[in-house]
Amino acid sequence: MTRQRAPATAARPVRALASPASLKSVLSAPEAAAALAAGLARVGAQAEQAPLADGGEGTAEVLGARLLRRHRVHDAFGRLREAPLRTLADGTVVVESADAIPFDPKRLDVFAASSRGLGELIAAVGEAPRLLVCLGGTATMDGGSGLLEVIDGLPGPTTVLCDARATLLEAPRAFGPQKGASPVDIEELERRFRGLPCGELPGSGAAGGLGAALASLGAELVSGARYVLDAIRFRERAARADLVVTGEGMVDRTSFEGKAPGEAVGVCEELGVLCVLFGGRVEQGIDARALSGDPARARKDLEELGVELGTRRA
Repeated sequence: MTRQRAPATAARPVRALASPASLKSVLSAPEAAAALAAGLARVGAQAEQAPLADGGEGTAEVLGARLLRRHRVHDAFGRLREAPLRTLADGTVVVESADAIPFDPKRLDVFAASSRGLGELIAAVGEAPRLLVCLGGTATMDGGSGLLEVIDGLPGPTTVLCDARATLLEAPRAFGPQKGASPVDIEELERRFRGLPCGELPGSGAAGGLGAALASLGAELVSGARYVLDAIRFRERAARADLVVTGEGMVDRTSFEGKAPGEAVGVCEELGVLCVLFGGRVEQGIDARALSGDPARARKDLEELGVELGTRRA
């Protein structure tokens, strides 16, 4: 009697979590997650998408907020623009500073840029059961003085999602140069910020000091990245995965100072789950996969990374 060989058991597909933050001005976090997932799926991986944000631009989208209405405000340099008010399923109203006073690389002037537009957007909320303010991606470094010219109170209990842990006095040196501040400007900003209320709180320096201004009105400052990771159940989803892929447009030391990819890496280390960190560009000395750096190739880069990682794990 000939003994028949038992059929081989098919290997279980790799379970991957595609969890990037946005590649600013190139791909949103959901777009980046979709590109990674497409590459992973191409080689048979089970790819779940869990895009991240840290309180900066795109946070409302990642949290699943829906458009409530639009309101006309002034941007950081006084130009009119329309900014959305959004709402979560529980009635919480969500506003993003980057919708009102976005960073503009074509105009860098820390002394001319005003946060007034965010104050106008918050004033348009009216009464709310709860307000969520997402801070990050602004042109401003005014310590929230423009915002405080418009509002002297908040429309309801307010939580502020800060995209950085920096205090108010740390903000000029940490973020001033990217907003056009010279060394002399930084010293002047530090002089102006010294002694302002709530400046010692972690996150008070977010969005050029808007964290401090909102805290002075009674808002609670929290880590935007940690809030988002909790809201999307990242820890629970990562624990079920064999592989987590996260990253953002630029990976540098600040990626580990309150940014979403750095927080995701930390959670995966605690769980013992393999996590691959990527960046469109990567600062020297940081353990991360560098993409081509070409914005036109970003989507293709991420698909190819998904294919490579899925193949390696298969």
